[in-house]
Amino acid sequence: MVQSNGAVSRGGAAGTVPNGSTIVSLSGVGKKFESGTVALSDVDLCVARGEFLSLLGPSGCGKSTVLRLIAGLDRPTTGRIAWGGERRPRDIGFVFQEPTLMPWARVYDNVWLPLRLKGMSAREAEPRIVEALESVGLQDFHRAYPRELSGGMKMRVSIARALATDPTVLLMDEPFAALDEITRFKLNDDLLRLWKERGWTIIFVTHSVFESVYLSTRIAVMTSRPGRIAEEIAIDEPSPRSPNFRMSAHYADFARATSDALSRAMGGA
Repeated sequence: MVQSNGAVSRGGAAGTVPNGSTIVSLSGVGKKFESGTVALSDVDLCVARGEFLSLLGPSGCGKSTVLRLIAGLDRPTTGRIAWGGERRPRDIGFVFQEPTLMPWARVYDNVWLPLRLKGMSAREAEPRIVEALESVGLQDFHRAYPRELSGGMKMRVSIARALATDPTVLLMDEPFAALDEITRFKLNDDLLRLWKERGWTIIFVTHSVFESVYLSTRIAVMTSRPGRIAEEIAIDEPSPRSPNFRMSAHYADFARATSDALSRAMGGA
């Protein structure tokens, strides 16, 4: 693990859970697609309840595949995924890289969608939808169409849609990758605020060393395909974090150590 002095433990980190009970664990998980591509090999990872875990690695290393397996959208070829409550919870939220909004529907109806699919009427769902939109600062845009929103606002709608389901676990697949830096920083701060308020467990996929250090309580660094967990880095800084953290010596130390771990995972010196 990385401590405040920037020291990193090498070599795999399968399995220790920092400060909390395990909510989900992956043991020896591998994934081979019908095309013959081996996306994952022998992935061992434990996620603690309430932590913010980032998966960091090069393109094509299987980060998104890990999320899909945890969500139950696909099945591992080998290995086992176990939940602390024995069964996968039904209230898993998934925020994709693209907002994936229905262009013909207003913001309100886009947020209602997952609740409607669960059989919840508009009247039943209204308190949840209103609260979710207020949480992301879009209460005044509930009647807008996606075409009328900026990229950052569309992503807020996507987050609100996940929030409305009141998830135990929130899976996020590079949700801010396409946004400009100012918008990305603002949404990083909003996400940290919601994580603390809601008590979510978040598993977050990113290519950015700097984003992973700012957001995470722990970073799992993955190797190139077939992906596996090469190292884990604990970001031992209090939360919520202020923007001043990005300017601190600790942040620079963590970013340097994480970058070095990523280089090793990719076969660098």
